[in-house]
Amino acid sequence: MLKAIFYILVFPGFLFLFMFGFIAEYVDRKLCARFQNRIGPPWFQPVADFIKLISKEKIIPQEADATIFILMPLLALAASIAPILYIPIWSEHAAFSFDGDIIVVLYLLTVTKLAYFLGGWYSRSVYSMIGAVRSLTQLFAYEVPLFLCILAPAMLADTWSLSGMVSFYNHHLGYWFCNILGFAVALVSLLGKLEKVPFDIPEAETEIVAGAFTEYSGGLLAMLRMSLNIEMVTGVSLLVAVFLPFGLKLHSPAVIVLIYLAEVFLIIAVITLLRSLFARLRLDQMINFCWKYLAPLALAQVVVNLILKGVLPR
Repeated sequence: MLKAIFYILVFPGFLFLFMFGFIAEYVDRKLCARFQNRIGPPWFQPVADFIKLISKEKIIPQEADATIFILMPLLALAASIAPILYIPIWSEHAAFSFDGDIIVVLYLLTVTKLAYFLGGWYSRSVYSMIGAVRSLTQLFAYEVPLFLCILAPAMLADTWSLSGMVSFYNHHLGYWFCNILGFAVALVSLLGKLEKVPFDIPEAETEIVAGAFTEYSGGLLAMLRMSLNIEMVTGVSLLVAVFLPFGLKLHSPAVIVLIYLAEVFLIIAVITLLRSLFARLRLDQMINFCWKYLAPLALAQVVVNLILKGVLPR
C-alpha cells in the first residue's frame, strides 16, 4: 500500500510530473525562442507563471455551468497524470501494469481532450465554444493514426501491455527498425494531440483568444496549463516506451532514468523544431492531412507488422 501511494503521489506520479512539467515547458519555450533567434524566458518563468495564476481571483462566467466549469480542469489534470503509472520508466515494468494497459493509457490521454471540450462548451462563451468544437473535431483527425501507430508495435510484440512490449523489444532490438515509419507518424500525430503549431487550431490566439480556455482564470487556468505540460510529458513518455525502449535491461535504475530523460528531451526538441518551422494550418487542412496521409501511413505500418509477425522468428 505504501509503495502504491509513493508511485501515485511522488514517483512517477504527481510530484515527479508536476516538476518535470515545468522543466518540459521551459525547454520547449527556450528552444523555440532560440530557433527563432530570441533569448527566451528565464529558467523560473513556468513556476512564476503558475504562482501568479494561483494567486489571482477565480472568476466563473455568469452563464456557465459552474459545476462542470470547475470540475473539468481537475478531470484534465487527473487524466494527464494517470497514464504515467502504466508506462515503464526505470525498468521493463511499469509501476502498475496488466495485459491491456495500452488501451487504458490511450483512453486516459483522450479524456483530457474531452475535459477541455466540456470545460469550453459549458463556459458558454462564443470563443470558448468555438475552441471546444475545434478541439473535439481535431481529435477525430489525429487519434486514428496515433492509435494505429501505437497498436502496430503491440501486434508485432503479441501483447497489449506496455511493459510486455518494452520487454519484447529489449530482447529483440533488431525489430525496432520495423517501426520507424510508425514512429514518424506518431510524432506528427502527437503534435496534433498537444495542439502545437501547426496544429494549434483550437487555441488560435489571433482568432479565438485562447480557445476553450478563454473564460478560465486563476487556479483553474493554472490547472489547465499544468495538465497541458503533464500531457506533453506523458505523451512523449509513451512514444519513448513504444519506439525507443533502450537501456531498460541495465541493472542501474538511475542510469535507466537518465536515458529516459535524455530520450524525452530529444523528442521534445524535435517537436519544438517542427512547431518552429511551420505555420498554423486551417482545421480542414489538418483533417485532410491526417486522413489522406497520416492514417494510410499508419495503416501501412499495421500491415507491415502483421506480415512480419508471421515471417520473423520469435
